[in-house]
Amino acid sequence: MDELDRRILHSLRRDARKPYTEIADDVGTSEGTVRNRVERMVEEGIIERFTVTTRTGNVKAMLEIGVAVDVDTASVSERMAEWEEVDFVWMVSGDEDIVLVVDAADTKSVNDLISQAREQEEVVSTKTRLILDEQLG
Repeated sequence: MDELDRRILHSLRRDARKPYTEIADDVGTSEGTVRNRVERMVEEGIIERFTVTTRTGNVKAMLEIGVAVDVDTASVSERMAEWEEVDFVWMVSGDEDIVLVVDAADTKSVNDLISQAREQEEVVSTKTRLILDEQLG
């Protein structure tokens, strides 16, 4: 991955629906070059998916989850990724093992998710942070 790929990715992170012709103008290359590079990055797994970021008026939060030492963190993460309100699941280093980024209708729904996480036999701790504002990088 070179600097042009990084500039293309930066543009796609801000708007995944932006036409290749506009991206090409932004990064100073041709539409065909952008198209070929995006297709290559998809094939190589650099781009995993094109997604939507929303401002629903819902409550967004990070649920930090600690699991027991002998637990397969990946399988717990995969299971939690299926929960309806979960946007992202990250396996992380530090005091906690898993971070869920959630978009819930209200604080009761966030609390219900915390309870659902705590009901999992592998979970030993939870910590919650409400997301107050988001900015694109």
